[in-house]
Amino acid sequence: MAKMAFPQQSSPKSDRLLDAGTPAAIPLEPILTDEFKGWLTHQKSKTKRWLKAAGFNAESGQFCLIPNDRGELQRVLVGISEVEDPWSLAALPHSLPPGAYVIDSDWKSGVLERAAIGWSLGAYTYSRYRTQKQAQAQLVLDSDCDAALVTNQVMALRLVRDLINTPAGDLMPADLAASTHSLATEFGAEVVEISGDALLTANYPAIHAVGRASCHAPQLIELTWGNTDHPCVSLVGKGVCFDSGGLDLKSSANMRLMKKDMGGAAHALGLAHMIMAARLPIHLRVLIAAVENAVAGNAFRPGDVLASRAGISIEVENTDAEGRLVLADALTDAVAEKPELLLDFATLTGAARVALGTELPAFFCNDDKLAHSLMESTQAEIDPIWRLPLHTPYRRLLNSQIADISSAGKTPYAGAITAALFLQEFVPEDTPWAHFDLMAWNLENQAGRPVGGEAMALRGIFSYLRKRFALVPD
Repeated sequence: MAKMAFPQQSSPKSDRLLDAGTPAAIPLEPILTDEFKGWLTHQKSKTKRWLKAAGFNAESGQFCLIPNDRGELQRVLVGISEVEDPWSLAALPHSLPPGAYVIDSDWKSGVLERAAIGWSLGAYTYSRYRTQKQAQAQLVLDSDCDAALVTNQVMALRLVRDLINTPAGDLMPADLAASTHSLATEFGAEVVEISGDALLTANYPAIHAVGRASCHAPQLIELTWGNTDHPCVSLVGKGVCFDSGGLDLKSSANMRLMKKDMGGAAHALGLAHMIMAARLPIHLRVLIAAVENAVAGNAFRPGDVLASRAGISIEVENTDAEGRLVLADALTDAVAEKPELLLDFATLTGAARVALGTELPAFFCNDDKLAHSLMESTQAEIDPIWRLPLHTPYRRLLNSQIADISSAGKTPYAGAITAALFLQEFVPEDTPWAHFDLMAWNLENQAGRPVGGEAMALRGIFSYLRKRFALVPD
């Protein structure tokens, strides 16, 4: 039977955001919860009675429709807990009557931009396989708002969500490569693919070993963009398009969400989108190790010793710890160009989720100044990360009796740290490097963050890159 064709998920530029000056936009008036009582004393008696009847007390996420004398919607009051919260308006696109709205406040441009990004992400739905679309409210961008910045970030973050939400049947390595080509076409970048057995010829043996059991050929996907005279920034993404666990087969419950195991690749492509759209003065390299970790007669096995691009032999402790193997080859390729900055993204370990939960990405870094700057930028954007240590004594847990290194420790403890220490083996000490171990998925609905694929920390990381490479004032 022929496979049913579905359209690609699309996120048009104008979706849920309108240009400044759109006529007849309804004002949205944000009110801080702590300031509501004082604000109320200055309102007319009619308004006070209406708010009392509606039970509105400006609690975070609460809103109230205010009619005019003809019974038409005149304005909307919105309760918020803090001005800087990017999600303060994010529940409104699905809650308000369809129409155009504009923020009526004295917020500064940075706050307006963050709120607009939150609004558009709140409007996000993954509708590729749905036949009916829901009409939603639209936000008019304030004239003080950097519309290009908002649009570029929204498109990038939606790209990440779209890729992660796409079922594995429609997003295997070749499909991930096609998405990379589309991104390259949009921004004038170049893409090179190395696929199947050609990976062995080109010396990517670990990527080939992990992906060879699938009928979908493994790939190394490289995107390059920018002036080679500019500082080189390399992004590496784990692109395991589906992870069965291999011969160390996952349970059905643990396998259910494994379409998201290419979340690291999605993050690398999303950040690349931000960089290229902003035309940051850097030479960008993106390396995606794209595989399906499948089960077949030629699947790699626990106890096998794999070669790697770096010449480091790896004893396989568990075939379900495959992401670090494909990253090893990609990192080795990345450092050969001596980048000024190397960032890798991966849905790598459950241990990081145990330590920090699903909403706070862990990161590891071999450069204290870089780590401090990343923490500072992500905190400022309310897009948090948390640093875990590259605790050198735990390196002994990766010792192998027959190879240079084991792919995982033999103890269940410190799993995120030992995974990061494994990756560090493939990164020279003089290469500034940060490794992000993230969930890439929302387990519950929150304002602006529906259940499903999620872009984590990218707003904050991009803010750091803008400051570092485009001399944006602090």
